[in-house]
Order: sequence, then structure tokens, then C-alpha cells
Amino acid sequence: MNTFQELGLQDELLRAIEEQGYEHPMPVQEQVIPWLLSDNTGDLVALAQTGTGKTAAYGLPLLQRLQDMTPTGRPQVLILSPTRELCLQIADDLQGFAKFLPEVRILAVYGGANIEPQIRALKHGVDIIVATPGRLVDLMTRKKVAVLEDVHYLVLDEADEMLSMGFQEDLDTILGGVREEHRTLLFSATMSKEIERIAKKYLRDSHEIQVGSRNEGAENVNHIYFMVQAKDKYLALKRVVDYFPKIYAIVFCRTRMETQEVADKLIRDGYNADALHGELSQQQRDLTMQRFRQHRVQLLVATDVAARGLDVDDLTHVINYGMPEDIENYTHRSGRTGRAGKKGTSICIVHSRERQRIRQIEKVINKEFVHQPLPEPRDICGKQLYRVIDEIERVEVDEEQIAPFMEEVSRRWEWLNKEDLIKRIVSREFGRFLRYYANAPEIEEVSESKDKGEGQKTKGKRKKGERGVAEEGYARLFLSVSKIDGFFAKELIKLINDHVKGDKVEIGRIDLMKSFSFVEVAEEDADRVIEGLGGLRVKGRKITVERAEANNRSTASKGRDSRKKEKKGKKKSQYPTDFFDTPTDKKKSKKTKAKPSREERGYTEPRGRKFRKEDWMKFLHPEQK
Repeated sequence: MNTFQELGLQDELLRAIEEQGYEHPMPVQEQVIPWLLSDNTGDLVALAQTGTGKTAAYGLPLLQRLQDMTPTGRPQVLILSPTRELCLQIADDLQGFAKFLPEVRILAVYGGANIEPQIRALKHGVDIIVATPGRLVDLMTRKKVAVLEDVHYLVLDEADEMLSMGFQEDLDTILGGVREEHRTLLFSATMSKEIERIAKKYLRDSHEIQVGSRNEGAENVNHIYFMVQAKDKYLALKRVVDYFPKIYAIVFCRTRMETQEVADKLIRDGYNADALHGELSQQQRDLTMQRFRQHRVQLLVATDVAARGLDVDDLTHVINYGMPEDIENYTHRSGRTGRAGKKGTSICIVHSRERQRIRQIEKVINKEFVHQPLPEPRDICGKQLYRVIDEIERVEVDEEQIAPFMEEVSRRWEWLNKEDLIKRIVSREFGRFLRYYANAPEIEEVSESKDKGEGQKTKGKRKKGERGVAEEGYARLFLSVSKIDGFFAKELIKLINDHVKGDKVEIGRIDLMKSFSFVEVAEEDADRVIEGLGGLRVKGRKITVERAEANNRSTASKGRDSRKKEKKGKKKSQYPTDFFDTPTDKKKSKKTKAKPSREERGYTEPRGRKFRKEDWMKFLHPEQK
């Protein structure tokens, strides 16, 4: 099918689509729209990448289906989204599609905004609710949307992200309040085990529509990575951004703290950047997103959750400054670019120990990552110079406006020839890059050949005397907590960041043992970490932190010994202290008299039984009575 007319949509919807500039349906729309408009009665699972037109795929046929339903003033379509940004985006898209359907009332219900206007809108009556799970459950608790028994269609948009954000209980509550005869439409970018589980639990007679392979990366996105030392990641980010003068990108970080830190550094270094994370108020987030959509911000540094629902069609790049923990998150990140048929690039800035993560993602998304060397300063300066030339060439000259000033300008510049004038213009526009890269710090790259060759040969076979040696520039610290205490890599990083004062700690390799850990931190941060964590009590245990010795043995034994002492100190005997001693001479009996056997002491019960006080006399040896 080549046109929306062939999909069976009514004229009012076709007019709205045409006004928005859509000409041809996307693959997911070609499959989902006819299926929802047909006489099928089952539920639906649709797998398609982010940015492939899923909102229109279910929004257009549901708007048409509403025309066949009897208006009740209560919601008949419920759409759930994981974040408020995506909630607002979906509601705006549906308002655009329903431009020529004035009787359709659509309401966005989300947290972070005043709940009273939402309650008033519900009282006046709505046909479609687009909601985040948390706010909807809040309204249900207040008995403001106890009318969900009229819902005929329930849409779970970005269901994989909804589960990863911990909305399982909210989904159970919401689905418990929806009429039993409803149809569920589940849309997801990936088919994880959690999605399969929710499909089995909530869907009946489900039909699956799949655009591309399961968990496959977006078709129009190229995937490349640069490998550097962990301490050089920010310098590498600057080179990547400088090499693409027209870059318009989202820079993804793993934590709120890292997000704000990277954004602050970019702004300080003269880049047009801003931060987007969960600690910002809703008003701040809306303002930041508005500025980014209007291209007044060139680089948006964001966390995964904050960037949900940020649909921008002309993103040139997605930069993974911090690799995501889940492969599904990488799929969502890279899907931000390469939309609407345009090409996009997903860039990963990784250190040598994250290379295996790249290989894992390759297998899941069925795309190959290309390893590239970092751009050289000379190449970066050349790119920026040509940008300045192109911008000067494209300047539109308004002869009438500048005419009154040309005589004075010509008089002041009459001593300059053409070559001198060009040099001054270029130096003014281009000087920042020339000054920076004239003395730019060197970045030590990890070559692909070195990583494949020498790195694999020595893996697991360290030379004698090199065991536990930290990477150059890092200090190796011993921590007396690990897996047995519920501390894995993520928890250890959070523990350090939460309790160490000052700037963020640069963390390298983490080795998790059963009862203790080794963490590598930048040498200049080691003393701060020891001071911040030393003596701290977490989960009832006092943490020991110290510099690890090269062979790890003495520090590891300290950790084991401390646990043995704790365990030994807690153990109490179930017998009296004089249970096995004669009352006449305890010292003599301990030294000279052998302990009687169980039979001699009159035991008849099997070993291991716990005795009551009244039982003790029954089993004492006759000499002890």
C-alpha cells in the first residue's frame, strides 16, 4: 500500500494527515491500521522500533472506531505511557489527528502537574485518556476514574520501558478496574522476557505484528564506537562533537549526577548544551525540551528516563557517553535518530573494559558496530573552517538595509586587502578551535588490534607479581562488602557517589568476590573514597576501606576474618555454661577428666534436639545430679 486512502481511513482523518504533511504510511502503519479496522476481535502485540510511527498506527484507527461507539461521557480508550513526556507527546499527536473530529475529547493525565484541573476535565467527560500509570492509580484511589469499566481499548505504549521502570503493580491495579471485555494493544520496541510474560498474563487470542526482526536496531542508524581510557571520555566527547559542526544530538548518561556534570562542562567550554534529568521540576523539563525542539539547544545531555517521549525527527546523532545497563535501553536510545526515513548515527564512547558490552549488543540488535579512531585535531579544525566558509557564503545580503553604513565601513577597512580581511574573519569565527587544539591534551586510544590480541592472550593469566595491579593512574581499593551484602557493581558505584564528598569519583574496574570487593578509582580520588566510606555502617555492617596490596591476599583475609569474628560473636550456646562440668571441681574436670559419651550422660534423643529447661535434669549424668 502506498497511500493512507488505501488503508480504509475516513475523510476527516485523511484531511488531518494531509495537513500534517504525511504522504505515505510507514511499515508498522500499513500492517496495524487495516488489522484494527477489520472485524478482528483479539488482542494485539506490535513490535516496531522507536520512531517508526506507532502512535499513528493505533491512534488513527481508534479515533475512527470511536465514531461507531455510543458516547457516554466516560473514557472508552485508555492509553498508558511510561513517562509524562511521552504522555504529552501522544496526546498532542492524537489532537492533531482529531482536528476535524471536534466531538472527540482527549485528556493527558500525568504526574508533576496540578491534579485538580485533571479531575475537573474528567468530570466534564472525556473519550480518550492518555496517562502515566502512577497518576492514573492516584486518581483511581481518589475514586475519580472509577469509570474505567467503559474502556473498550487499552493501549500499552512502550510497554518494555513501563516494566523496566517498575510499574508492574500499577498495571495490575489499572487492569483490575477495566471492563473484562476490553481489547489490549501492546506496543513495544523489543520483545524481552518481561514483555512475553505480560502478553501471556493480560492478552487473550493475541495477534503479533512484527516490523523487522525481534529486538532489531533501527534500519537507518549506523553504529560506531570510539575506545579510549576511562579518564579521557569527556575529552573524546569534545572531539566527536567538534568533528560534526552541524551535530544535533542527545548525549545519554547513566546517572543524574553524571548528566548534570557533563552538561555543566560542555556549557563551560562554550557548547550550546543543556541537561535533562529527573531532579528537574516539570516546568524546567518542559522549557528545556521546548528549547531543544526549537534548535536553540544543540546538545541535550539526558538520562534514559528523562528522554522518553522526546520525539525529534531530525536528530543527527545519539551519543552514548555512558553505556546502558540493559540492551533494550540501547535500542531505545539509538531509535531516537534515523527517523522518518532519514539517516542517523549512534556513537558509543567506551573504555577498554566495555568492549564486550558492544559485542553483546551486536548480537541482540543484529547490527555491526564499526570501531573508528578519534578524529585528529587537524581534521577537526578543517571541518570547522569549512563550516565558517559555508555560513559566510549562505548569508543573505540586504543591500537596502546596509547601504547607509557601507561608506563608513569601506573607509575603515580601506587599509586592508582582501587576504587580510579573510584572515581576520576566519580567525574571529574559528579562533576558539585553533586555540584549543594548538595545545589540546593527548588522548590515549585503545586500538582494536591490541584489544583483540594482547588483551585476550593475557586475560585470566596474569604474570607473577602483577595480580591485582590497578590500571595506570588508578588506585585499587579493598571494600569489605560485596555480593553477600547485596552489593553489585551498580550498588557500589551508588554507594561511592552518595557518600564521597566533592567532585564525582572516576571509577574503573570493579572485582566482586563473595564477601569483599576491589574497586579501582582515580589515584587523586583514592583518599577521598577511603575517608568517605571508612567506618560507614550499611545494612548493619561497618565498612572497611583501604588500599589493596598487590597480591590481594592479606586484604582479602582481613575481610574474611572480620566476618568470622562477627559470626562467632553472634553464636550462643543453647546449654548452660556448667552443663558438662561436675559441680565440685570445674577446673579439674576440664583438664583431667574426659568428657563423658552421650550414652554415659543418659541421652536417648537424637543429636540436634533443642531441650527445654525442665528436660535438662532428666538427661544429666548421675554424678552431676
